[in-house]
Amino acid sequence: MSTDGIKKAVAACAADLVQDGMIVGLGSGSTSAYCIISLIERCRNGLHIQAVASSTNSAQLAQKGGIPLLDYNQVKEVDLTLDGADEVNPEKEMIKGRGGALLREKILAEMSKKCVIMVDETKLVHKLGIAKLPVEIVPFGISATVKRLGGLGYKGTWRINQNGSLFITDNANYIFDIEFEEPRENPKEDHKLISSIAGVVETGFFFNLATSVIIGFSDGQIITR
Repeated sequence: MSTDGIKKAVAACAADLVQDGMIVGLGSGSTSAYCIISLIERCRNGLHIQAVASSTNSAQLAQKGGIPLLDYNQVKEVDLTLDGADEVNPEKEMIKGRGGALLREKILAEMSKKCVIMVDETKLVHKLGIAKLPVEIVPFGISATVKRLGGLGYKGTWRINQNGSLFITDNANYIFDIEFEEPRENPKEDHKLISSIAGVVETGFFFNLATSVIIGFSDGQIITR
């Protein structure tokens, strides 16, 4: 099965968990997009839900498909959030944010009763840190912020668009992608150190947020952990 085929399969499996009347958190990224498409189809067949989207792209896709969206500033709790991840370890700890929506994704996950993560087998790791770690940083004083990151041993690059301009998040911040030389022995300590720097809004480390992980394999097998 192709990578796209795996993503569609796990997305459909996750979408089947949604029940009538739920408030659903919509993640960001390619797998989440497939999940939203599956939910649109279910809604056309009679499912009634409301949703909160973690990014402009996800909101536009859901709205175009007729899924009613709630004002995220008025919602206090979400029944179920469905999202992807860049890496997942055996403890369901993750690195997220390749799509640049890590801050909103984390807020949405924290306000959810359940958070189901959809990945293919290539996203499974023993230790976090093979993938780049996205860090959202406010525009003011970015050179000083990156200098302090470097002083703590964290090196990386600014995320840029195809035209060479700096990538800007939906929150009007920038993304600095940290590249680790080796997988992390203590990612929680890394998160603590990085977050201690003024100017850093959030890191792509996600701890204690995934209720379960749906994993798709190239042989067509799908399992839930």
